[in-house]
Amino acid sequence: MKAIVINKFGNALEVFEKTELPVPIVGENEILVKVVATSVNPVEYKIRNGALAGLAGDFPVVLHSDVSGIVEAVGENVETFMIGDQVYGCAGGLVGNIGALAEFMNGDFRLFSKKPGNLSFTEAGALPLVAITAFEAIFDRAKVKTGQKILIYGGVGGVGHLAVQFAKLAGAEVFATVSTKQQAEIVKIMGADHVINYKTEPVEAFVNKHTNGKGFDVVFDTIGNENLENSFKATKLNGTVVTTSSLLEADLTPVHLKGLDFQVVFMLIPMLHNVGKKRHGEILEQVAAWVQQGKVKPLIDSKFSFENVGFAHQKAESGQIMGKVVISNE
Repeated sequence: MKAIVINKFGNALEVFEKTELPVPIVGENEILVKVVATSVNPVEYKIRNGALAGLAGDFPVVLHSDVSGIVEAVGENVETFMIGDQVYGCAGGLVGNIGALAEFMNGDFRLFSKKPGNLSFTEAGALPLVAITAFEAIFDRAKVKTGQKILIYGGVGGVGHLAVQFAKLAGAEVFATVSTKQQAEIVKIMGADHVINYKTEPVEAFVNKHTNGKGFDVVFDTIGNENLENSFKATKLNGTVVTTSSLLEADLTPVHLKGLDFQVVFMLIPMLHNVGKKRHGEILEQVAAWVQQGKVKPLIDSKFSFENVGFAHQKAESGQIMGKVVISNE
């Protein structure tokens, strides 16, 4: 089969190579998917540039975890899917497991769900990793309830735009941060009740304005790292902070003094450690139902062909995107 690989870490426009690889052998608990689309997540370009080299496995590496496509074959223990089913999932591209930059990709069937029928393969390919991350944060970790005030940092990001929609489904009053008027318009369409321009409004100012200085019940920080300090400031006493990124040394004094519940979502754990895979499939099934009911929709920033995967990575790395960068044969 045709595949796009990297044989070294480096620049997006220099390291991708076209090659031929054997079609993956399907394990007893796996399905083989004919790839139609995938999307670029930070983990992909951080593996490619060497920042997360430990997740790559041995060269040549076939990147990309997200996939949407058509089931080509099923393992002997698989009863959930049949040949010809249209599916989506986040199931490979890490430590020796083939990713979606190939004609075919195999993966544990528990990591997949039927694709939402009202989405194209391209749209569905944008969803898995970010939808699972946002769902875990809103429902499994923060357990957002009706009437709570939730602040979502990065409201038009890949994870953020879905978190806004999920928080609304949970019945929360949603506050989302943006940096431009265009982003503000988009995040309102996604369902945010209030929009905060973090570049012009300091944390203390919008906390006073929207919560009378008490702080938000929940803060979901999709920016993380250095922004965690702002998240701790913005949260009320005994409130909850959930982040997707805490790869730094940080002063946890505010967490202690406020009695905060501090949670980290790292959705790659099931693939890296072979635990909790069934939960990912269940989340994708629920998200597909919401999509088909018109309650959730993906935000696509731009679309590239597989031949232009380097440009797709370059675009995603720029930090100047809203939603997801997708790669598709469609």
